[in-house]
Amino acid sequence: MSTAPRPLAPTASSTPTPTASPASPASATAARETVRAWLAEADRVLIAAGAGLSAAAGYDYGDTERFRELLPALYRLGLRSRYLFGAPLPADMMWGYWAVHIDDIRYGSEPNRLYRALRESVGDRDHGVMTSNVDALFARNGFEADRVFTPQGDYGRLQCTVPCSRETWPSRPFLDAILAAYDRDTGRVADPRALPRCPRCGADVFPNVRVGPEFVDDAYLPAGRRLVRWLDDAPADSALLVVEIGAGFNTPGVIRRPMENLVRHTPRARLVRINPAHPDVPWDLGARALSVPFGADLLLDGLRP
Repeated sequence: MSTAPRPLAPTASSTPTPTASPASPASATAARETVRAWLAEADRVLIAAGAGLSAAAGYDYGDTERFRELLPALYRLGLRSRYLFGAPLPADMMWGYWAVHIDDIRYGSEPNRLYRALRESVGDRDHGVMTSNVDALFARNGFEADRVFTPQGDYGRLQCTVPCSRETWPSRPFLDAILAAYDRDTGRVADPRALPRCPRCGADVFPNVRVGPEFVDDAYLPAGRRLVRWLDDAPADSALLVVEIGAGFNTPGVIRRPMENLVRHTPRARLVRINPAHPDVPWDLGARALSVPFGADLLLDGLRP
């Protein structure tokens, strides 16, 4: 057992606020060389990913053209992105959106080039994954599902909005019923019987993702406990490489701050932060942190064995 704690949550006393931008951003080639060397020296690798990774992989919620292609009726109403939380849409249109959106981003069967490149770069090293993404792209592209912690939930499940119980249900059967009754031209679900209800109490249901205190996280806690044990059980002299990709400031307390805190409290840990918009790294990590101020695709394509 390690003698040093490895906290995943930031604390007021351990998270300095100053950050420093790289004075002269490294070229893609230089960054690849450094990351390749750090990978070779690492005993364990923790991949920590935010929305930027899936966006780089082709699932950009703000992609207006893709939105228009998938949801033309909503586009005609003036909507321009998949960020529709709180939009005043009637239930038949909102569930039409959810069904099309989740079917596209969560259930696609084609392998994703960028996620596959990430998996290949990790190779046979001992590794874990923590991601705020709810699209299961890690598990669908070569990462073992029990190594992936998704604290924000998974589009693959639905829950009661009350909630009347801690039970959740696979979303696929509900979505199939909605899509069978969905009218693409109007954006509406034509048959109200296809609109999902809680099988237990009849209340509204919602994707099992973290949007408020009603979120049912029971299905994800075992993976979180496994990740903490995996970190705590590492020998005290083992080298940990944290590769953080696409985690900005929408929800910094989920990925970005915890990863900084983890490296700060783990003597032989290093942080690689890959983020074209927010590449800054904490000044106190010094040479143990590498800022990569460009997209994951530029880095990962050059890391394949």
